[in-house]
Amino acid sequence: MHGDPVTDTNPDASVHALREELAALKKRTAKLERKDARERELMPYQVELLKLQRHLEEHSKRMIVLFEGRDAAGKGGTIRRVSRYMNEKHYRVVALGKPTEDQRTQWYLQRYVAEFPRGGEMVLFDRSWYNRAMVEPVFGFCTEDEYNDFLRGVVGFEKDLVRQGTVLVKLYFSVSKEEQQRRFDRRRDDPLRQWKLSEIDVQAQEHWDDFTERKYEMLRRTHTPPCPWTIIRSEHKHHARLNAMRVILDAVDYEGRSPDVDYVPDPRIVVSGAHEVELMEADRVRQGRFRQ
Repeated sequence: MHGDPVTDTNPDASVHALREELAALKKRTAKLERKDARERELMPYQVELLKLQRHLEEHSKRMIVLFEGRDAAGKGGTIRRVSRYMNEKHYRVVALGKPTEDQRTQWYLQRYVAEFPRGGEMVLFDRSWYNRAMVEPVFGFCTEDEYNDFLRGVVGFEKDLVRQGTVLVKLYFSVSKEEQQRRFDRRRDDPLRQWKLSEIDVQAQEHWDDFTERKYEMLRRTHTPPCPWTIIRSEHKHHARLNAMRVILDAVDYEGRSPDVDYVPDPRIVVSGAHEVELMEADRVRQGRFRQ
């Protein structure tokens, strides 16, 4: 004779499990709603970016936007939001890998110049020729002479570029050491993000001070009135993305600007390269280190 089916002898445990499941579901739903609200907040700026893109096309203007900064500073996510609705025929994202053996024998800037925009096109560089100012010297990928030659020559190169009609926007995404580590940990633990974690990333925290020193020299020597650096505080990714869009939109006087959009960058998020140098120099003084 078969016994009765086994039933849950602890209804309180079942209720508790259901409550936990419901709480987790509410948490996921709230997270998705916040993400959706953030994406909707970007949409008016993405509409304006389409107008800017149309302006470039109609006037055969060329535009370059550089996205620089430490690893995990939010460059890639911002590029994806900037370009999400753009006409693919009139923009490109360029992220160059290691130079080939032939490219190593060429003028350093040559492979970047080969990717420059034609008339009516915008090119977004996910890291740029400024690799030579930060990543390469920190990891020994260039000599000290090559590093100094670059810093001496790039200012004149960019001035000529702008003088001949190219709109150049240089963005540096700044993130704290603690937030960078948190983002690295997330990449390491999330199977969908592990591909983002490179060997260079693993060493980035160890070389934090080296990168800070190279950042300081880069801004001090290459921030110029015709080709300024704009610093984007990227501790909060959404705020960084929104304000980067504002900076890009402010770089071109395009037709049909909506009067309902707030184009003014948040001064808590966006600072000039010159001001960043002043802040870094003040920090160096506090630490007993002075510019040589």
